[in-house]
Amino acid sequence: MSNQLVGYIRVSTVDQHTDRQLEGLKLDEVFTDKASGKDTDRPELAKALKHVRKGDTLVVHSMDRLARNLDDLRKIVRDLTDRGVRVQFIKEGLTYTGDDSPMAKMLLSMLGAVAEFERALIKERQREGIAIAKTKGVYKGRKRTLSPEQVQELKRRVAEGKPKATVARDFGVSRETLYQYLKVA
Repeated sequence: MSNQLVGYIRVSTVDQHTDRQLEGLKLDEVFTDKASGKDTDRPELAKALKHVRKGDTLVVHSMDRLARNLDDLRKIVRDLTDRGVRVQFIKEGLTYTGDDSPMAKMLLSMLGAVAEFERALIKERQREGIAIAKTKGVYKGRKRTLSPEQVQELKRRVAEGKPKATVARDFGVSRETLYQYLKVA
């Protein structure tokens, strides 16, 4: 079916709500990811990009919901418009068709750069806040995933020569997390 309105929604965490992003729009299909924008593994975006056909419109709440950074944004929009798919950003009030004016291309770059800059500022403020909280003794870091008993069992298995990747998988942690637990006496 051609000329579909296909929505793509992304929220950063599983407990965030998707309601506000494309509320009130009549869409033929909606793909929703619950993943950080920095993640390249966004399965629903991959499905949406595979699903859309020539004549369709991919509708996204805002540019920062679609892409991780400016390069990613430009590539996705260019790839879609080259295939004859329109890309519509609701918040910015912009639609890209492939035969866009130099002004439209500049707006894509400028607004995409602003979104990337905004994300960098948020991360910087977060790091500063954590540093201040650590100096005050308020920030203790992330809560440990494993109980002390589980850590002892993990260490025992590694000491017995079990492969670290297998032990990590058995406990549902990454190998990096396993190594962090092994460092602690």
